[in-house]
Amino acid sequence: MSGDATPGELTGTIRSIDPVSELPDPTSESVLYEPSFEELREFSESLETTTEYGSPSYVSEYRSRSADRTRNAVDDAFGEDDWRLIEAALERAGATELVCLDRMVGRHPDHAYCCRLFVPQEYGRIALAWAKLLEPAPEGREPDFQTLQLPDWEETAIRVLPDEGVTVALGSDYTGEAKKSFLRLFMYRAKQRGGLGLHAGTKRLTLEDDEGELSEVPQAFLGLSGTGKSTLTGHGCWLESPESAVMLQDDVCALFPDTLAGSEGGGLYIKTIGLDAEEQPALHHAATRPEAVLENVSVDSDGEVDFDDGSLTTNGRAVIRREDLPSAAPDIDCERADQVFFITRNPLMPPVARLTPEQAAVAFMLGESVETSAGDPDRAGESIRVVGTNPFIVGPEGEEGNRFADLMDETDAECFVLNTGSVGSRGIRVEDTIAILTAAARGEIEWTHDDRLGFEVPERVPGMAIEEFRLAENHDEYGEKLAALREERREYLAAFESLREEIREAVY
Repeated sequence: MSGDATPGELTGTIRSIDPVSELPDPTSESVLYEPSFEELREFSESLETTTEYGSPSYVSEYRSRSADRTRNAVDDAFGEDDWRLIEAALERAGATELVCLDRMVGRHPDHAYCCRLFVPQEYGRIALAWAKLLEPAPEGREPDFQTLQLPDWEETAIRVLPDEGVTVALGSDYTGEAKKSFLRLFMYRAKQRGGLGLHAGTKRLTLEDDEGELSEVPQAFLGLSGTGKSTLTGHGCWLESPESAVMLQDDVCALFPDTLAGSEGGGLYIKTIGLDAEEQPALHHAATRPEAVLENVSVDSDGEVDFDDGSLTTNGRAVIRREDLPSAAPDIDCERADQVFFITRNPLMPPVARLTPEQAAVAFMLGESVETSAGDPDRAGESIRVVGTNPFIVGPEGEEGNRFADLMDETDAECFVLNTGSVGSRGIRVEDTIAILTAAARGEIEWTHDDRLGFEVPERVPGMAIEEFRLAENHDEYGEKLAALREERREYLAAFESLREEIREAVY
């Protein structure tokens, strides 16, 4: 029997699996359909610590996604063991008391999907947190995507059937597995429809020119979890009326020639380690509301919250509501992204660089950053490359780069690399990055072409001492380091057979 056997080919060894029809019926006696937030909280009452703000706080056994235990039927050859695992999970679900909720990913009429989550009743906290991220589905709407999460499974395994829209998440009680199971498929569907799913946050700046006219500049930020997307999208940029900066979307979008569709209309799933009321006032305000849900955050027996304590994990999380975030816009979609920023923490990159369209496709493919505790806690701090800074791609990664380049041609967006880490040992502060974003939106950065780097770097940024971040002055043996990095990049891009040659040649 071949390793990529389909369910039908396994007939006689195990019965043919139709996961969509074999998932539990929400109306069955063993399933509680659409329980209230209060009921979900009651299910996990014994696991809750109530914070000083009146919000529930929980500690999960798993504190990050199990990326190394995740397989999808498009990119991975599913064998008999995979199908048996799915079948066994479906059978157990039928004998388990579950809660079931339907929520919508996306609002755009052409790019919105109904998502159905099943979890055991004793893990109501997972459903509670997840449901606050999304908006209720219309009554009678049939699900497009379905996830069955069984945390008490004997092993940890996440199996994804993209074309069927089904995910089985076993052996993990981390809320992020439920969240990403649906966003992964949202992005996959975008690609099937001629667009591209982006692991990106978006915001919209409204700025006033010298004549008093207002204009809008939508910005998109591609970055791994924990590299600053939420901080940047939620920041008001210290603008005063009639100017403003509002958050549209925090985590995942779908890019098409005529729209940039958001995914989560109810809330955000933010990292909390180091959450500071002065540097991140909007996020801190929302995380300290009674409607927030904390996960793996240090809370003592009296309910006092310590966002600086990483003893549980540095991947502590909070589900916060958009309505509690002063900078959140009423809408989550926009027609376009005028400016696209690739967030990196590569110390050999300047605080910001402006790229040609071909270089932007290179930046997309390189996805240079550092590993964070949201991905692999054991490798936190290591330099990594993740195509599109998106660990949830389904299908050939080279095709993603080609599609991104085509969409950039159609949308005519400005593209930048944005370093939120350090240049050498000199740290880049949040206020530095905000000065860059605002100046870029106003068109006030003075650029110069750096022949050694091969792209444009800022000569002047209003509100920032950019001269303190010159690369050569902050690195010993800078030329040798840059040459080695460029060669690494060439070798990395060469591995993507389907990536177009003009993109490979644009490596910087």
